[in-house]
Amino acid sequence: MSGLLAIFQITLHEARQRRILLALMLFGFAFVGLFAIGFYFIERDVGAQRAATFVEKRMLLNFFILAGLYVVNFLTVMTAVLMPVDTLSGEIGSGVMQTIAAKPIRRSAIVIGKWLAHAAVLTGYLLLMASGIVLVGRALSGVTPPHLERGLALMWLEGLVLLSLCLAGGTRFSTVTNGVVVFGLYGIALVGSWTEQIGTLADNNAARQIGTLVSLIMPSESMWQLAAWHMQPSIVRDMNLTPFSPASVPNGAMVAWAAGYVLVTMFLAVRGFARRPL
Repeated sequence: MSGLLAIFQITLHEARQRRILLALMLFGFAFVGLFAIGFYFIERDVGAQRAATFVEKRMLLNFFILAGLYVVNFLTVMTAVLMPVDTLSGEIGSGVMQTIAAKPIRRSAIVIGKWLAHAAVLTGYLLLMASGIVLVGRALSGVTPPHLERGLALMWLEGLVLLSLCLAGGTRFSTVTNGVVVFGLYGIALVGSWTEQIGTLADNNAARQIGTLVSLIMPSESMWQLAAWHMQPSIVRDMNLTPFSPASVPNGAMVAWAAGYVLVTMFLAVRGFARRPL
Protein backbone atom coordinates (compact mmCIF):
# COMPACT_ATOMS: atom_id res chain seq x y z
CA MET A 1 0.00 0.00 0.00
CA SER A 2 2.87 2.38 0.78
CA GLY A 3 4.34 1.79 -2.68
CA LEU A 4 1.00 2.46 -4.36
CA LEU A 5 0.60 5.70 -2.41
CA ALA A 6 4.13 6.75 -3.34
CA ILE A 7 3.43 6.22 -7.06
CA PHE A 8 0.15 8.13 -6.68
CA GLN A 9 1.94 11.13 -5.15
CA ILE A 10 4.80 11.02 -7.66
CA THR A 11 2.37 10.97 -10.59
CA LEU A 12 0.47 13.98 -9.24
CA HIS A 13 3.75 15.79 -8.68
CA GLU A 14 4.80 15.09 -12.28
CA ALA A 15 1.48 16.45 -13.52
CA ARG A 16 2.09 19.69 -11.60
CA GLN A 17 5.73 19.88 -12.67
CA ARG A 18 4.87 19.42 -16.33
CA ARG A 19 2.19 22.11 -15.96
CA ILE A 20 -0.53 19.74 -17.06
CA LEU A 21 -2.79 20.86 -14.23
CA LEU A 22 -2.10 24.51 -14.99
CA ALA A 23 -2.96 24.06 -18.67
CA LEU A 24 -6.17 22.22 -17.79
CA MET A 25 -7.20 24.99 -15.41
CA LEU A 26 -6.42 27.86 -17.79
CA PHE A 27 -8.14 26.41 -20.82
CA GLY A 28 -11.02 25.19 -18.66
CA PHE A 29 -11.67 28.67 -17.29
CA ALA A 30 -11.33 30.12 -20.79
CA PHE A 31 -13.96 27.75 -22.15
CA VAL A 32 -16.38 28.38 -19.28
CA GLY A 33 -15.92 32.13 -19.70
CA LEU A 34 -16.61 31.94 -23.42
CA PHE A 35 -19.65 29.78 -22.77
CA ALA A 36 -20.95 32.30 -20.22
CA ILE A 37 -20.69 35.15 -22.74
CA GLY A 38 -22.47 33.17 -25.44
CA PHE A 39 -25.14 31.94 -23.04
CA TYR A 40 -25.80 35.46 -21.77
CA PHE A 41 -26.61 36.78 -25.24
CA ILE A 42 -28.66 33.72 -26.19
CA GLU A 43 -30.68 33.90 -22.96
CA ARG A 44 -31.28 37.62 -23.53
CA ASP A 45 -32.52 37.08 -27.10
CA VAL A 46 -34.68 34.12 -26.11
CA GLY A 47 -36.21 36.13 -23.28
CA ALA A 48 -37.07 38.94 -25.69
CA GLN A 49 -39.03 36.64 -27.98
CA ARG A 50 -42.60 36.93 -26.76
CA ALA A 51 -43.87 34.42 -29.31
CA ALA A 52 -41.98 31.58 -27.63
CA THR A 53 -43.70 29.89 -24.70
CA PHE A 54 -42.08 29.43 -21.31
CA VAL A 55 -41.57 25.72 -21.96
CA GLU A 56 -40.02 26.36 -25.38
CA LYS A 57 -37.57 28.85 -23.90
CA ARG A 58 -36.47 26.42 -21.20
CA MET A 59 -36.09 23.63 -23.74
CA LEU A 60 -33.88 25.82 -25.93
CA LEU A 61 -31.72 26.94 -23.00
CA ASN A 62 -31.39 23.36 -21.75
CA PHE A 63 -30.23 22.37 -25.22
CA PHE A 64 -27.52 25.06 -25.12
CA ILE A 65 -26.37 23.88 -21.68
CA LEU A 66 -26.28 20.32 -23.00
CA ALA A 67 -24.18 21.50 -25.94
CA GLY A 68 -21.72 22.95 -23.43
CA LEU A 69 -21.65 19.66 -21.55
CA TYR A 70 -21.00 17.86 -24.85
CA VAL A 71 -17.85 19.95 -25.27
CA VAL A 72 -16.93 19.18 -21.66
CA ASN A 73 -17.36 15.49 -22.44
CA PHE A 74 -15.08 15.79 -25.48
CA LEU A 75 -12.44 17.67 -23.47
CA THR A 76 -12.66 15.01 -20.77
CA VAL A 77 -12.05 12.34 -23.40
CA MET A 78 -9.02 14.23 -24.70
CA THR A 79 -7.68 14.60 -21.16
CA ALA A 80 -8.24 10.90 -20.43
CA VAL A 81 -6.07 9.98 -23.43
CA LEU A 82 -3.43 12.69 -23.68
CA MET A 83 -2.59 12.88 -19.98
CA PRO A 84 -1.49 9.23 -19.47
CA VAL A 85 -0.51 8.41 -23.07
CA ASP A 86 3.22 8.31 -22.26
CA THR A 87 3.10 7.57 -18.56
CA LEU A 88 4.26 3.97 -19.05
CA SER A 89 5.62 3.73 -22.59
CA GLY A 90 7.50 7.03 -22.31
CA GLU A 91 9.10 6.14 -18.99
CA ILE A 92 10.04 2.71 -20.28
CA GLY A 93 11.59 4.19 -23.42
CA SER A 94 13.55 6.83 -21.49
CA GLY A 95 14.83 4.34 -18.91
CA VAL A 96 13.15 6.09 -15.98
CA MET A 97 10.97 3.08 -15.30
CA GLN A 98 14.03 0.91 -14.66
CA THR A 99 14.85 3.08 -11.66
CA ILE A 100 11.29 3.07 -10.32
CA ALA A 101 10.76 -0.66 -10.82
CA ALA A 102 14.11 -1.46 -9.24
CA LYS A 103 12.83 -0.17 -5.90
CA PRO A 104 10.83 -2.48 -3.59
CA ILE A 105 7.56 -1.55 -5.30
CA ARG A 106 5.38 -4.12 -6.98
CA ARG A 107 4.78 -3.53 -10.67
CA SER A 108 1.05 -3.79 -10.09
CA ALA A 109 1.31 -0.93 -7.59
CA ILE A 110 3.00 1.21 -10.25
CA VAL A 111 0.18 0.72 -12.73
CA ILE A 112 -2.64 1.08 -10.21
CA GLY A 113 -1.02 4.08 -8.52
CA LYS A 114 -0.67 5.89 -11.85
CA TRP A 115 -4.26 5.02 -12.76
CA LEU A 116 -5.56 6.39 -9.46
CA ALA A 117 -3.61 9.63 -9.87
CA HIS A 118 -4.81 10.21 -13.42
CA ALA A 119 -8.35 9.24 -12.45
CA ALA A 120 -8.24 11.80 -9.63
CA VAL A 121 -7.15 14.56 -12.02
CA LEU A 122 -9.74 13.48 -14.57
CA THR A 123 -12.50 13.50 -11.95
CA GLY A 124 -11.55 16.94 -10.70
CA TYR A 125 -11.38 18.31 -14.24
CA LEU A 126 -14.79 16.91 -15.19
CA LEU A 127 -16.42 18.24 -12.02
CA LEU A 128 -14.82 21.66 -12.41
CA MET A 129 -15.79 22.07 -16.06
CA ALA A 130 -19.29 20.64 -15.74
CA SER A 131 -19.97 22.67 -12.60
CA GLY A 132 -18.91 25.83 -14.41
CA ILE A 133 -21.32 25.15 -17.31
CA VAL A 134 -24.22 24.23 -15.04
CA LEU A 135 -23.68 27.18 -12.68
CA VAL A 136 -23.59 29.60 -15.61
CA GLY A 137 -26.88 28.22 -16.92
CA ARG A 138 -28.42 28.27 -13.45
CA ALA A 139 -27.29 31.80 -12.63
CA LEU A 140 -28.31 33.38 -15.94
CA SER A 141 -31.54 31.51 -16.66
CA GLY A 142 -32.50 29.32 -13.72
CA VAL A 143 -32.33 26.25 -16.00
CA THR A 144 -30.61 23.08 -14.81
CA PRO A 145 -30.53 19.83 -16.81
CA PRO A 146 -32.54 17.02 -15.18
CA HIS A 147 -30.82 14.00 -13.65
CA LEU A 148 -27.49 15.78 -13.76
CA GLU A 149 -25.89 13.35 -11.32
CA ARG A 150 -26.60 10.41 -13.64
CA GLY A 151 -25.27 12.22 -16.68
CA LEU A 152 -22.03 13.24 -14.98
CA ALA A 153 -21.50 9.73 -13.62
CA LEU A 154 -21.80 8.30 -17.13
CA MET A 155 -19.43 10.93 -18.55
CA TRP A 156 -16.98 10.03 -15.79
CA LEU A 157 -17.27 6.33 -16.65
CA GLU A 158 -16.56 7.14 -20.30
CA GLY A 159 -13.38 8.93 -19.25
CA LEU A 160 -12.30 5.96 -17.12
CA VAL A 161 -12.81 3.60 -20.07
CA LEU A 162 -10.41 5.62 -22.22
CA LEU A 163 -7.96 6.18 -19.36
CA SER A 164 -7.75 2.45 -18.61
CA LEU A 165 -7.42 1.59 -22.28
CA CYS A 166 -4.61 4.11 -22.68
CA LEU A 167 -2.69 2.65 -19.73
CA ALA A 168 -3.15 -0.87 -21.06
CA GLY A 169 -1.88 0.24 -24.47
CA GLY A 170 1.14 1.87 -22.84
CA THR A 171 2.36 -1.52 -21.66
CA ARG A 172 2.60 -2.80 -25.25
CA PHE A 173 2.91 0.13 -27.68
CA SER A 174 5.10 3.18 -28.08
CA THR A 175 3.66 6.55 -27.06
CA VAL A 176 2.63 7.62 -30.57
CA THR A 177 1.19 4.21 -31.47
CA ASN A 178 -0.71 4.09 -28.21
CA GLY A 179 -2.30 7.48 -28.87
CA VAL A 180 -3.22 6.52 -32.43
CA VAL A 181 -4.80 3.23 -31.31
CA VAL A 182 -6.89 4.76 -28.52
CA PHE A 183 -8.04 7.74 -30.59
CA GLY A 184 -8.77 5.36 -33.47
CA LEU A 185 -10.98 3.20 -31.26
CA TYR A 186 -12.75 6.31 -29.98
CA GLY A 187 -13.39 7.44 -33.55
CA ILE A 188 -14.73 4.01 -34.47
CA ALA A 189 -17.05 4.11 -31.44
CA LEU A 190 -18.28 7.55 -32.51
CA VAL A 191 -19.06 6.39 -36.05
CA GLY A 192 -20.61 3.16 -34.77
CA SER A 193 -22.88 5.04 -32.38
CA TRP A 194 -24.22 7.30 -35.10
CA THR A 195 -24.65 4.28 -37.39
CA GLU A 196 -26.80 2.70 -34.70
CA GLN A 197 -28.84 5.90 -34.23
CA ILE A 198 -29.44 6.36 -37.95
CA GLY A 199 -30.21 2.68 -38.39
CA THR A 200 -32.80 2.88 -35.63
CA LEU A 201 -34.46 5.94 -37.17
CA ALA A 202 -34.46 4.30 -40.61
CA ASP A 203 -35.58 0.94 -39.18
CA ASN A 204 -32.46 -0.67 -40.66
CA ASN A 205 -31.69 -3.69 -38.52
CA ALA A 206 -28.25 -4.33 -40.06
CA ALA A 207 -27.01 -0.82 -39.31
CA ARG A 208 -28.41 -1.02 -35.79
CA GLN A 209 -26.64 -4.33 -35.12
CA ILE A 210 -23.34 -3.01 -36.49
CA GLY A 211 -23.59 -0.03 -34.16
CA THR A 212 -24.33 -2.28 -31.19
CA LEU A 213 -21.35 -4.51 -32.02
CA VAL A 214 -19.05 -1.49 -32.21
CA SER A 215 -20.38 -0.28 -28.85
CA LEU A 216 -19.39 -3.60 -27.31
CA ILE A 217 -15.88 -3.26 -28.73
CA MET A 218 -15.59 0.31 -27.48
CA PRO A 219 -18.42 1.49 -25.16
CA SER A 220 -17.27 5.10 -24.74
CA GLU A 221 -19.79 6.87 -26.98
CA SER A 222 -22.67 4.80 -25.59
CA MET A 223 -22.03 6.37 -22.20
CA TRP A 224 -22.41 9.86 -23.64
CA GLN A 225 -25.59 8.90 -25.49
CA LEU A 226 -27.13 7.61 -22.27
CA ALA A 227 -25.89 10.64 -20.34
CA ALA A 228 -27.47 12.99 -22.89
CA TRP A 229 -30.72 11.02 -22.72
CA HIS A 230 -30.88 11.46 -18.93
CA MET A 231 -30.04 15.19 -19.02
CA GLN A 232 -32.96 16.20 -21.23
CA PRO A 233 -36.64 16.77 -20.44
CA SER A 234 -38.70 13.70 -21.28
CA ILE A 235 -40.68 15.47 -24.01
CA VAL A 236 -37.46 16.47 -25.78
CA ARG A 237 -35.84 13.04 -25.75
CA ASP A 238 -39.04 11.15 -26.55
CA MET A 239 -39.77 13.30 -29.61
CA ASN A 240 -36.10 13.42 -30.75
CA LEU A 241 -36.18 17.23 -30.88
CA THR A 242 -32.41 17.76 -30.61
CA PRO A 243 -29.23 16.10 -31.98
CA PHE A 244 -28.59 14.91 -28.42
CA SER A 245 -31.79 12.83 -28.30
CA PRO A 246 -30.70 9.26 -29.11
CA ALA A 247 -33.14 7.10 -31.03
CA SER A 248 -31.49 3.98 -29.65
CA VAL A 249 -30.91 4.37 -25.91
CA PRO A 250 -28.24 2.21 -24.24
CA ASN A 251 -29.54 0.25 -21.24
CA GLY A 252 -28.13 -0.69 -17.87
CA ALA A 253 -26.41 -3.73 -19.35
CA MET A 254 -24.20 -1.43 -21.44
CA VAL A 255 -23.26 0.53 -18.31
CA ALA A 256 -22.28 -2.72 -16.60
CA TRP A 257 -20.31 -3.66 -19.72
CA ALA A 258 -18.43 -0.35 -19.61
CA ALA A 259 -17.62 -0.83 -15.92
CA GLY A 260 -16.40 -4.35 -16.65
CA TYR A 261 -14.42 -2.94 -19.58
CA VAL A 262 -12.48 -0.75 -17.14
CA LEU A 263 -11.72 -3.71 -14.86
CA VAL A 264 -10.61 -5.96 -17.73
CA THR A 265 -8.38 -3.34 -19.35
CA MET A 266 -6.78 -2.58 -15.99
CA PHE A 267 -6.17 -6.29 -15.47
CA LEU A 268 -4.52 -6.42 -18.90
CA ALA A 269 -2.47 -3.32 -18.05
CA VAL A 270 -1.18 -4.86 -14.82
CA ARG A 271 -0.47 -8.20 -16.48
CA GLY A 272 1.15 -6.65 -19.54
CA PHE A 273 3.41 -4.40 -17.48
CA ALA A 274 4.44 -7.32 -15.24
CA ARG A 275 5.58 -9.30 -18.28
CA ARG A 276 7.20 -6.48 -20.23
CA PRO A 277 11.01 -6.34 -20.07
CA LEU A 278 12.34 -2.96 -18.99
